[in-house]
Amino acid sequence: MSEQVIIAAATLVAIGIVAFAALHGWQGWLALKRRELDRTGHRPTREIEGGAQMGAARIEIADLKERIRKLEAIASGVDL
Repeated sequence: MSEQVIIAAATLVAIGIVAFAALHGWQGWLALKRRELDRTGHRPTREIEGGAQMGAARIEIADLKERIRKLEAIASGVDL
């Protein structure tokens, strides 16, 4: 009987330690995300009207420049 009590107590202690470590890790992750939000100002920056983020906005601008170049070539009579 006492052996079972010792095993049960050790199991409870182990579960408590694992739960404490998981809780500490979760709180650290939340703190990291809070710092990221504070750094960005709580709202993601949007560069263009469609709501794209920075990288996507640059790609869209490059695509628009390419389209303009093609239209100018068509208007001037140059075959691409």
